Amino acid sequence: MNDTFVPASWLADRVGEVRVVDVRDAWEYDGIGHVPGAVSIPFDEFRSDAGESAALAADESSDDEPRDHGDEGMLPGVDRWSELLSDAGVSPGDEIVAYDDEHGVFAARFLVTAELYGHDPARLHVLDGDYSSWSRERETAREAPEVDAADYEPGEPADSPLVDFEGVRDRLGGETVIVDTRDPEEYAAGHLPGAVNLDWLELVDPDTRGLKPRAELEATLRASGITPDREVLLYCNTARRISHTYLVLRHLGYEDVLFYEGSLTEWEQRDGEVVAE
Repeated sequence: MNDTFVPASWLADRVGEVRVVDVRDAWEYDGIGHVPGAVSIPFDEFRSDAGESAALAADESSDDEPRDHGDEGMLPGVDRWSELLSDAGVSPGDEIVAYDDEHGVFAARFLVTAELYGHDPARLHVLDGDYSSWSRERETAREAPEVDAADYEPGEPADSPLVDFEGVRDRLGGETVIVDTRDPEEYAAGHLPGAVNLDWLELVDPDTRGLKPRAELEATLRASGITPDREVLLYCNTARRISHTYLVLRHLGYEDVLFYEGSLTEWEQRDGEVVAE
């Protein structure tokens, strides 16, 4: 098992050695408190809005010059990402632990964004059990740390998991297991043909707010046909929920996982087939 999800004890042993990123709202970071030394990069600061995403998806289908990879789907764009991380004092070689207060889904989105902009995935971690796993037993801080600005230059991942509209369409009806990570009601209202439904929250323990035990995770995935020997393709609405599932699969050692960044926002914008139950 990889250490993509790490407990508070792991982080406590490495405070000062890793860069800790709090992706909650700024008022929570200041008003509720945060992990000592953590920098604030709120979720809304590193994503495009749905309207922009739809427009980008429409642009992609035109005959014009292709868009910059950095603006695909809900990604913030190369320049914005560089600005955010540089201002927060994050360097390309830093080991990062991100957390939120929503079972890790927003932290996962931050980390997947970092991976897609070239940060080494082996140096990216989610605080398992979110902020509460730290605040229940350990000291918190109210003051933001003083950090020196860095020069963060985004790059390209060594092995990108991204798959585009055509790549998804070409896999429909094939051997790839296509996974819809939304809730069952959303899935029933409309999903990609042949997709299986795995609500991302099925992998989370509601009491600890972290991942369920490995045996339970593997049993849940196996029941849906999501096994390590198969190519797995993930989608949701706006690539937030699949970020968490993507990191869970990597944590469990899955090697062939594809990430549809455009998700249903792009799929429906480009008139991809949707079926309802």
